[in-house]
Amino acid sequence: MSPVRVCSCSGLEGTVYLPGDKSISHRALLLGAMAQGTTTVSNFLPSGDCLATAGALRDLGVEVRMPEPHTAVVHGKGLKGFHAPGTPINCIRSGTTMRLLAGLLVAQPFESTLTGEEQLLRRPMERVAKPLRQMGASIYTTDGHAPIVIVGKHLLHGARLVLDVPSAQVKSAILLAALHADSPTTILETAPARDHTERMLRAMGVDLKACDSDGVREITLIPPLHPLSSLEINVPGDFSSAAFVLAAALLLPQSHVRIKNVGINPTRTGLLDALCQMGAEIRIENERLMANEPVADLEVRTSPLEAVEVGGDLVVRMIDEFPILAVLATQARGRTVVHDAAELRVKETDRIATVVQELKRLGARIEERPDGFEIWGPTQLRGAPVSSHGDHRLAMSLFVAGLVAEGETVIDDLDCAADSFPGFLTIMQNLGATYVEN
Repeated sequence: MSPVRVCSCSGLEGTVYLPGDKSISHRALLLGAMAQGTTTVSNFLPSGDCLATAGALRDLGVEVRMPEPHTAVVHGKGLKGFHAPGTPINCIRSGTTMRLLAGLLVAQPFESTLTGEEQLLRRPMERVAKPLRQMGASIYTTDGHAPIVIVGKHLLHGARLVLDVPSAQVKSAILLAALHADSPTTILETAPARDHTERMLRAMGVDLKACDSDGVREITLIPPLHPLSSLEINVPGDFSSAAFVLAAALLLPQSHVRIKNVGINPTRTGLLDALCQMGAEIRIENERLMANEPVADLEVRTSPLEAVEVGGDLVVRMIDEFPILAVLATQARGRTVVHDAAELRVKETDRIATVVQELKRLGARIEERPDGFEIWGPTQLRGAPVSSHGDHRLAMSLFVAGLVAEGETVIDDLDCAADSFPGFLTIMQNLGATYVEN
């Protein structure tokens, strides 16, 4: 965890291919494990979080091989073929691993415990336990957090569930549990959480329908009568990783960058919509489908930006991108306001508090709100020592801020970027960014 010294940069130029989407990589492993046969995942993301999912599945008796760094091969066990783990399953720092595994495990005929590192043990888990209990699951949290103890059952019952918090992880856990239910399960969501699990389940032959009415999306899964079909999955590039490249290219002078094969699932691209409102020059080209997901190439050039207001449904569609939005807002003309984003307080860190704290160190005019922040720009940032707080998205956002700032910015721990974006520094360096590792 040696510090990284980032220097101001005159511009970025080039073409990049990003690592695979983290959310899709997680789900490809989990659903591949629940399928009959062998699932091959190309452009798999070998990040710390996704490797935590692979390790957890191995603990459950699933053979997960990686013949190449970005290829995963999963030998499916079927819906009921998992083995009882000999020890608590360590999800390390991955909330996705823990919450989705809870949905898989509640219908297995054995007891299991999900735990992880201190950062993960601080995150709320009742939000996933509560709806699973409504389906008949025996699942117990520790004061609302992990460790989670699950006493598996052979059969759950279908239910009609309203998501209290818009969350793709909670929705996915319910869908995985619903595969084992005795009747259909319906989920009602009032905001558009990511739909990667739904898309993949349909591709595997599951009868899953969705319709919209009066601002509510109703998703119904009918338990399958036959095993899930294995898949050949080519994972698109991760839009959440693309966000850092986009931001740096927009802010640094005379930049011109092309990003190839990026996932543009509309449940994930809220930041893209916000950037268009801010006046960003971004072209979307070569739109197509890859692994049942919309994909495109993005071309971005340096652009003057205007302040924006972000709230409502847009928050859900860009929940991972607020640290980098904050950096962009420091250079936008006017007052940027983020509200309806209290969920940021229960991510890897309290992302409202930590973003405000660290950007203030660089001279940003930013103030904390209970459910977001306000930023006035443009402001010339100045290099200073900053902390990532072990949060991968904050770490990469501070790196981009360091490229914009005058002088030298020292980031205490950029290694955590590998939780979601292994190879981040190499890609940025190849585009023209300058930094020194101590």
